[in-house]
Amino acid sequence: MRENRSLRRALTLTLASTLLWGVAHIWTGRTRTGLTLAAVWLTLLTAAATVVGNAPTLPLRRLDVVVAAGVVLAVAWAAVIVWSWLVIRPRRVRFGLPLLAVAGLCVLVAAPLGYASRLAYVSNEVVSTVFVADDPAPLTETGVVTPVVDPWAGRERLNILLVGADSAENRPGARTDSMTVASVDTRTGESVLFSLPRNLQNVPIDDYPPAALLNEVFQWGEDHGKSGADLLKSTVGDILGLDVDYYAMVDMRGFAQIINAMGGVTVKVQHDIVFGAYREGLIKAGTHHLNGTQALWFGRSRTDSDDYQRMGRQKCLLNAVADQADPLKVLRGFERIADVTKRYVSTDIPRSLVPDLIDLAPKVKDADLTSLQFVPPLIRTGNPDWDLIRQKVDEALGDDARPVAATPAAKPKAKADKPIDLDESCA
Repeated sequence: MRENRSLRRALTLTLASTLLWGVAHIWTGRTRTGLTLAAVWLTLLTAAATVVGNAPTLPLRRLDVVVAAGVVLAVAWAAVIVWSWLVIRPRRVRFGLPLLAVAGLCVLVAAPLGYASRLAYVSNEVVSTVFVADDPAPLTETGVVTPVVDPWAGRERLNILLVGADSAENRPGARTDSMTVASVDTRTGESVLFSLPRNLQNVPIDDYPPAALLNEVFQWGEDHGKSGADLLKSTVGDILGLDVDYYAMVDMRGFAQIINAMGGVTVKVQHDIVFGAYREGLIKAGTHHLNGTQALWFGRSRTDSDDYQRMGRQKCLLNAVADQADPLKVLRGFERIADVTKRYVSTDIPRSLVPDLIDLAPKVKDADLTSLQFVPPLIRTGNPDWDLIRQKVDEALGDDARPVAATPAAKPKAKADKPIDLDESCA
């Protein structure tokens, strides 16, 4: 009976030492050691709370440190548990269930830390692979690195070109069939989406064929010794009258895999959608939970429809993904999403800006989001009115006083295109 009481007390004190380092040592008279362990534990807790409370995205700036810290803490915590058991265990107890209980405590604390370190390691790989390295930080006259106070460098708006690229085995290169500029107010998060159709012609680029479409600019640049991404950014910026800061491009094959990793997406389909080269697929009208392949065809199919209706569905799909990408879904499929991101996503966003973008994301989600699509009858795709496009951008941003930049000489206006119904709501 006395042995049972001693065993229960030993296990209880070991559990207590798991929650507050040093309890078992203090109980057995090793006061100095116990107080030292307790002080170390409280210091670690205070430091963690301070970092998370004052700068939630601070660990993202040094993911390599997070990985190492997680592993070291897991090992140290398990070592404290074992040490606590050894100083408090009854002398006659060697093996059996008590030892399994101690081992279980070690796993209980080490497994989450190990998993967190794994996520940090994968995140670090994604950041290092997808995002570009930063330029060296400027130095002051004394040789000290200048701290970055304002990550947006005084910019009131952040303009990011979001591109969906469609590459296929039966043709060379990639076509940027989906092009949207997200213009975000860096103070409030209020955002405006400007979508350009793939079939805009007479694109304002020197030596660019007049009949060529906007979705061919990227590959044309690549084929002519230029950066396709930079050329597309500058071209879209010229069309909208905006300085496009960064771009992010996803290959549509990767988009389907990301949807699968999230567990699918639910959308309201307004009309039956036929897809496949031989009309082998059908998504019927109604509310459906789509897998990656279905979601991809929902966003890209033009069978029995056209580019403009497809643009409406793409907007619907992006909104649905943003609304339904809750943290649990993302966490469950995190490694798959990370793997797809590394293979199918490219961007020129610098690594140092990622935490600031994450800080900005809640503002964007809670703020107003409006969109403007430059499609018929507003814009004639065969002979676009560039001045009108810039005027509409100014109006959407509430910047009527901004002068419209010079545009190529206007050609005779063509007959207006047929009005298109873009009502593709996911609600």
